[in-house]
Amino acid sequence: MNHETRHDPIKPRRKSAYRLHARRMTTCIALAVAIMGSVPMMPAQAQSTDKAPVYHDAFYFLGEMNKASTVMVIENKIVPTGLGKTIVNAVDQVIRDGDQPGAKRPADYLQYEPLILAIAGPDGSRMHSGRSRQDILATNRRLMQRERVLDLMAAMNQSKAQILALAAQHVDTIVPAYTNGVQAQPTTFAHYLLAFAEAFGRDSARLQEAYARLNLSPLGAAALGTSSFPVDRHRLAELLGFDGTVENSYDAAQLGALDTGVELTSLCSNAALTMGILMQDFHTQYHQPYPWIMIQEGRLTGTSSIMPQKRNPYGINILRLQASEVVGSAMTYEIEAHNVSPGMPDYKRDQVEKTLELTSDAFIKMADLLNNLVIDKQRALQEVDADYSTTTELADILQREADVPFRVGHHFASDLVTYGRTNKLKPGDISFDVVQQIYAEAVKKFDFERTQFPLTQAQYQTAVTAQNMLSSSKGLGGPQRAEVMRMLGAEQDKLNRDSAWLQQQRQKLAQASQRLDQTFHKLGE
Repeated sequence: MNHETRHDPIKPRRKSAYRLHARRMTTCIALAVAIMGSVPMMPAQAQSTDKAPVYHDAFYFLGEMNKASTVMVIENKIVPTGLGKTIVNAVDQVIRDGDQPGAKRPADYLQYEPLILAIAGPDGSRMHSGRSRQDILATNRRLMQRERVLDLMAAMNQSKAQILALAAQHVDTIVPAYTNGVQAQPTTFAHYLLAFAEAFGRDSARLQEAYARLNLSPLGAAALGTSSFPVDRHRLAELLGFDGTVENSYDAAQLGALDTGVELTSLCSNAALTMGILMQDFHTQYHQPYPWIMIQEGRLTGTSSIMPQKRNPYGINILRLQASEVVGSAMTYEIEAHNVSPGMPDYKRDQVEKTLELTSDAFIKMADLLNNLVIDKQRALQEVDADYSTTTELADILQREADVPFRVGHHFASDLVTYGRTNKLKPGDISFDVVQQIYAEAVKKFDFERTQFPLTQAQYQTAVTAQNMLSSSKGLGGPQRAEVMRMLGAEQDKLNRDSAWLQQQRQKLAQASQRLDQTFHKLGE
């Protein structure tokens, strides 16, 4: 029987981690085919978040470490073969007993070992040769965090797949973009979303780099200085699916948990900050009487208890709050670990695992929210057309087409904006005679000799459209369609590599676990 770690039932949770991981991979592959193929597909439904995730508990990982240690001490003749069989059977019996419904599953080795000794007698403690609760705890933390890091990677992949699917649907959807909280320039929703895909991609890269440092074994370092037994730490690492060892035994048992934990929680915090920015952008739209970003009415929205017209964006509110909780959880770990002497348990508790779980859940929520967005293309374009965010391109055209210095053209465009806003006119509604007059007055301030506006009326009307500004963009990474399609393909390639990496790591751990079981049980025959 596979025991689970249960969590607070008030938070949305998931089904079996292994079933969920398979569904996530299927979602990513389906979206990859849809985005890069010629036939568009609506995003797959985001995964349900109403069930608890399943993670192995400390008892389970103590059992894995005991199996690995038993194999190692027999192979290295620290324990004779006959006694080794007795210990194998005792360790196996304790694991099977703990798997029974309602059975005790101690997390502390000092409570675990008596269960083995009750079956194997005092000689059963020889399995513990060269180990300490210190290196066991350090290893246990890494085993638990390793499981959650891979779960977080899967959640990141799922949310990125949803971002890319949404971007693929909105390559030509023109939307306003803001700086300093003010409409700055038009862009496309795909260009905007790809910026977040790239930012979250850096978090995925950081997570893979952190995993390489996390997936190193402290086991066999003992309390801090190893022991006089010929403990094969490399073999222990191999048996438990680690990629290597934390070499220095003092670091392995006493220091590694601290900086590894800080790295992981800081990574979670960084991702949550980006997530918070995205949610704040979405939430800003809900301040408008006619927003162009909405949430499909249903479980992610809610009405007011008194005001029937309201459709509160619960999905955004909850995710903003959870992003803040991730940042706070990361800070909690740093405070717990701050100014603590080596050997203390402060930074060896479960705060890192809690932060990883909270972050995974946030990415699952984000994928669900993105899948439920409703984008009003016409309303977004109206918002762009109602303001003057295209006047940068007007100044650029004057320099590029009529040899008017940028600062001169910029000053004219600024005066044009002032006139239009004062008279409550849109850029395209200002009469061409007035445009010419404003230009003539503006250039006089620079003693610019050519006071006649150098564009025709048709050229001016085209210059102030968002469509023209976007299609005129030529820079690397810009919002023009060709660049957006190129970046969309590049981000999909990155997602495919991230998904392949995740699959590879899970496969390696599954194979190591299978080999450990086979080797362990064979020694008990």
